Amino acid sequence: MLKDILKNTRLAELFKNVKFTKPKIKFKRSAESLRHLRENLNSKLSDDLHITLNKSIKKEFYRKLIHLSSLWIPALIYFTHKGTAIVLLSIIFLGDAVLEYGNYKKWPWARKSFGFLFFKTLRKKETNRNLFQVSGSMYVLFSAIICTMFFSKPIAVIALTIMLISDTCAALFGKAYGTRHLRNNKTLEGTTALFVSALAIVVIYNPLFPVTYASILACTAATLAEMYEDKIEIDDNLSIPLFVGLILSILG
Repeated sequence: MLKDILKNTRLAELFKNVKFTKPKIKFKRSAESLRHLRENLNSKLSDDLHITLNKSIKKEFYRKLIHLSSLWIPALIYFTHKGTAIVLLSIIFLGDAVLEYGNYKKWPWARKSFGFLFFKTLRKKETNRNLFQVSGSMYVLFSAIICTMFFSKPIAVIALTIMLISDTCAALFGKAYGTRHLRNNKTLEGTTALFVSALAIVVIYNPLFPVTYASILACTAATLAEMYEDKIEIDDNLSIPLFVGLILSILG
């Protein structure tokens, strides 16, 4: 508007070399100051509401709810014939593999189904679209097949139950109450919850498999497998039942 007025007046000569640009205003704040501001806000809200704020705990709860829903697997292994359990678990495993690969390849039906079933439970590495990353459910099914094939029924049931329940306890207690960090994102509270719940499980299963020093070693191995998952580079859904099953089979 101002340009049009100046063109029709003698003032145009005076402003012919003047360029009109939008003012650029930037508000800069360091990442460190933003982090402190967020922490102070969270701390104040926590004090006022008497709760611990954690944005990821809801997602973790969804993940572990599906984790716990897999307790039908130990029941299937115990109450059915070994061969029948292996066949059924293998069929489900292959179906899950096709679904996850189809989601990676962007097949419409697979993406829709996979998103409906698992989207709220996926970890960051599992949402990477550049690489084919299997979800935790495939590790759970694969470990169930391996345990059924190579361990006795009681040991397979104990190993898988510890993986499903104790890993859940570690994650939820760590997210909700974890304040003492041990390494990476592992906390003393979550690690303790895993070990104690694993001990409780072997005691509950005592009628099926007697509690011995091997049971305590197995619970310790499960705890270490979860804590050092990044070092051994094996998903804890696979490493926990394998370590527990091997120790109970050899030393039990």
